[in-house]
Amino acid sequence: MNAADLEALRQAVQTNCDIADARHAREMTMCNYLLAMRDLFRWERGFALDQPLPQDELGAWIARREARWGELEDAGLNDLPLAGGLAPFDNAAINAALAPHGLVYSGGVGRWGKPHFFLGERVRRETRQGLEILVSAREHARDLFAPPAALRQGTVYLRLDALRRWLWEKTEIWGVKQADGALKAALDGYGFSDDPSAALERMAATEGETLILHEIGEGRAEPLLGADWREMLGDLSSRRAELLARAVRDNLSDCLSTLPALLDGGAVPSLHFYFANFEGLRRGLFPRLWAAYTTWRKTGETAELGLACKAGESHWLGAARQLLSAWRDDPATASGRFSEWVDEPGQLVL
Repeated sequence: MNAADLEALRQAVQTNCDIADARHAREMTMCNYLLAMRDLFRWERGFALDQPLPQDELGAWIARREARWGELEDAGLNDLPLAGGLAPFDNAAINAALAPHGLVYSGGVGRWGKPHFFLGERVRRETRQGLEILVSAREHARDLFAPPAALRQGTVYLRLDALRRWLWEKTEIWGVKQADGALKAALDGYGFSDDPSAALERMAATEGETLILHEIGEGRAEPLLGADWREMLGDLSSRRAELLARAVRDNLSDCLSTLPALLDGGAVPSLHFYFANFEGLRRGLFPRLWAAYTTWRKTGETAELGLACKAGESHWLGAARQLLSAWRDDPATASGRFSEWVDEPGQLVL
């Protein structure tokens, strides 16, 4: 692929990213929106992660980006200039065309129905447990929120650039709060106090594997839940209802794959980092796991973690099937019932 063809492809993907942002960016909370805009500006302008941002330039850039979104809000997504034109969600055909050029692409729908797209440089390709794993580094196009990992149509995408940015944001936030807890334990384990840059690289390499383990867990959960699960997620009209469904599936995925692998490997910093991100509804639904982590920190014994994880396999599969059953019984009222279960989770809790 020559430079002109790559630029045409980059522009097509970036335009689709901008269209998706135009439709959905303002749905974020103000705090998350501003953090995401800072990150997108840093990525687009090529600033180093630890480099202070010029605030006046950032403010002007945000104004221009929001004006562009206003122009694109009603625009349709573009086909990509590959093989005569490929639809933006046809990941298999697009990646087949890009494979000889060392590039990787993903298009899919995430939380709240927001499309996500990216185009990056492939650094690794492998197969595990029937899933293709594509790992990318430098990114040529991306949208406002860059998920570090995703499972789409039997392929796991790990985005190392997005992962490093996400990790750096985590360490920045901790640096402001300086709070003791799981994140501090993880950062200490990676040696952040001695050399933050080197520690970040070690952390990205290791936690990238943790993200892959989670996506493998989702891949193992898919046949257990069936095709109706994705249809249900797309049908839920309430954010609270979708949060509940995703929290249940995430807990199932981690009990099937992530946590057993981390425990078997004795991955102490990764376990601390896992629990630094075990928050919100996932943690509220699974107090047994948090209690087991607390026990491990006090005693160094992992037995309770292993037992909680084993119990979680059957419990979260049952909870997910309970949600599916409620949705199948009456799709029109399922969102309302799920939202009520967020406040009174009852038998969903483990």
